[in-house]
Amino acid sequence: MDFHQDPAIEEFRNMVRCVIAEELPAEMAERQKAHGGTNSVVADTLAWTGKMNARGWSVPHWPVEHGGTGWSAMQNYVFMAECSSAFAPEVCWGATHMCGPVIYTFGSEELKERFLPDFREGKYYICQGFSEPSNGSDLARLRTRAERKGDKYVVNGQKIWTSCAHESEWGFFLVRTNPDVKPQAGISFLMIKMDTPGVTVRQIPMINGDAELCEVFLDNVEVPAENLIGEEGMGWTYAKFLLDHERTTSSFIFQNKREFARAQRLALRETIDGTPIAHTAQFQQRMARIEAELTALEWSVLRELANEDFKYDRTAAASTLKVAGSQLQQTISELQMDILGSKATRFYPYPQKDREDAGPLWPDDLGGRTAQALIARASTIYGGTLQVQKGIIAKLAFGL
Repeated sequence: MDFHQDPAIEEFRNMVRCVIAEELPAEMAERQKAHGGTNSVVADTLAWTGKMNARGWSVPHWPVEHGGTGWSAMQNYVFMAECSSAFAPEVCWGATHMCGPVIYTFGSEELKERFLPDFREGKYYICQGFSEPSNGSDLARLRTRAERKGDKYVVNGQKIWTSCAHESEWGFFLVRTNPDVKPQAGISFLMIKMDTPGVTVRQIPMINGDAELCEVFLDNVEVPAENLIGEEGMGWTYAKFLLDHERTTSSFIFQNKREFARAQRLALRETIDGTPIAHTAQFQQRMARIEAELTALEWSVLRELANEDFKYDRTAAASTLKVAGSQLQQTISELQMDILGSKATRFYPYPQKDREDAGPLWPDDLGGRTAQALIARASTIYGGTLQVQKGIIAKLAFGL
């Protein structure tokens, strides 16, 4: 493997930085910081997607014929890294990285024309209806039922942990269309408009005051049959395709790098008996271990992007990145909490108009640390639990 950086990539990086500096409003970046660098405000997500779409950059990883840029894998990587570093809002991940690729790969021409332009432009938010009560990540056991009746499906069931369902115009749902075959063969992939009669969304309040996670109840919801993506009964195949894409990007590499750099800054500012924490032997040892793990994760991601010859199954490789990245996210957030000590318990929502900006108890890096540490506990659950990922690795990589 060639470890030398291509000079053209650095030129590209500088160009991306200039564009982000020009396009990203300061207040938008501040809101992103206050949310811990994740879970962007929906309005900001859509506005940022629109800004990037005006430059043709909203879906750079898509095929060119569907609006992609034609950038190399490394250029896409640099673009995402620079957006994360600048605290630009995330795009609507469900539309651009999950549902969008399923539609342009398996969907009808009508579905492509109906949805892909809106996804690129950030016209609305969409949510993911996969997880269900009592089933969690075990999608083969899902019970939400869709019965075909003429030119429509009638859907009944419940989904849970559906992010931003209350602010979404559409959702993509896994539903059971055939209960008489093996579980994986009876699942289909439906697009459902969230204001359809029978759809009820209930927000789930969280300890940090947010309520972006939701329950979704589906009671005799009538969905046009043309909203079926691909073929009936192929939802399991499409879901695996989608989750492979998600797990590859769920290494959290950009967030982990940004938050590790934040931890280094915090450690230089915070002190123990007058000595910066960064200068203590115990901290330096801890940081060196995390830096080694972070470097290994980044190179693993780059090897995947380079399509390096690999003797193991690619899905297993994606699951490995998910396991390593999610655990490292927890490790880094816990490190930040330990550096801040009692300061980490201080909470303030955005906007922060009433705090004393210049006061030593209100440093800019303080906001969102506790919230991020709490939500990081879920990183080994969402997108497929740690146990499920290890099962995939054991089966597909080692035949166990």
